[in-house]
Amino acid sequence: MKTHPRNHRNYVLYASLAAAASLAGCASQGVQNPSGVAVTELRPDEHGTVVGTGIESQDIVAVTDKMARSILAIPEIARASGLPRIVLDPVKNDTRFAINKDIFLTRIRTQLTAKAAGKVRFLDREMMATLEREQRLKQQGLVTASSDPNVVEFRGADYFLTGTLQSLTTKTTQGTSDYVLYAFRLTDARTSEIVWEDSAEIKKQGLEDAAYR
Repeated sequence: MKTHPRNHRNYVLYASLAAAASLAGCASQGVQNPSGVAVTELRPDEHGTVVGTGIESQDIVAVTDKMARSILAIPEIARASGLPRIVLDPVKNDTRFAINKDIFLTRIRTQLTAKAAGKVRFLDREMMATLEREQRLKQQGLVTASSDPNVVEFRGADYFLTGTLQSLTTKTTQGTSDYVLYAFRLTDARTSEIVWEDSAEIKKQGLEDAAYR
């Protein structure tokens, strides 16, 4: 059966209009920013419109704020006769989320350093190779030294701070549910005793899963 040229043109026009309407409908489901604004700036503890059921910035802020306050309240820190030295040990991520897990300890450290009023110090073990190289240069007389370069002054840890992230996920035709347990502990470097431990729990449900970059 031969199609009339006019009918064919009408069909193409209708198909194009339908496709354009479909694309417009999909675009309207995206991020809603004010007209002319490409990016909306939010506080890290705010709930944005780009969300999933996984770990988000507001969770990190809430959890690390709680842990920093909790650490400062324990007798080993609050009533210490000296200045406790802490080393960060990597966080263990047992969740399904491929996140930068050590961001938790980094924020706890910065919160304590900024707000602890000199009650605690952190040892920068990530700089050990650089520090040892600097010490060798001083011992060889290649760079100046304001103190005896043969005296090792690297301090040992009083405590180790670490944590574990664990999760439980449920998926059905109705969506996804994620429960995440954030647990952190402070261990005595001399006795191996856990002198402090605290946790936070967050559960979310939704239609969208989280993807991390």
